[in-house]
Amino acid sequence: MDPSIVLIDFLLAKFTSDKNRTLQVIEQLSEEDIGWSPTAENNSVGNLVAHIWGTVHQRIETAFFHVPDTRDRDREFERGLQFSREKAHGLVGQSFDLILRVLERMRLRPEMLLDQPYLDLPPLTQSGLTNQSTNLEVMLQLMRHLSGHTAQILYIAKMRKGQLRWR
Repeated sequence: MDPSIVLIDFLLAKFTSDKNRTLQVIEQLSEEDIGWSPTAENNSVGNLVAHIWGTVHQRIETAFFHVPDTRDRDREFERGLQFSREKAHGLVGQSFDLILRVLERMRLRPEMLLDQPYLDLPPLTQSGLTNQSTNLEVMLQLMRHLSGHTAQILYIAKMRKGQLRWR
């Protein structure tokens, strides 16, 4: 079996799992829970959802779908950022769906793993990636980055709800 396909399948499974777990958690939260943060210095679920969307928009939508970069990273971390459950659910779903669409495309053309999607874009900031980064580096960095934020969402939800339900 082609190692590239094995890697892409692993990434597809990982991002699908993170998406499903995060959506299940958000379904169990109220709007108050989504806006709550453990301390004034910590992020709320709303902040983390906004940050996940901003990250995916900037790193995936701009490079792979040629959408202009409109990210306002500072706004993602504003205190008191509020989202309805439906809006938070939608942003998380859209974010992961964009990643999954790109990975499905790469599965059909595994050589894309070595493409450099940011070569013709403005310099990257605050991402740990450079304009010379490959799609493989982008996906591995996103896996690490988003896994941390989905874990934070899960932890905050447990603080608010105690036991969570899984299907």
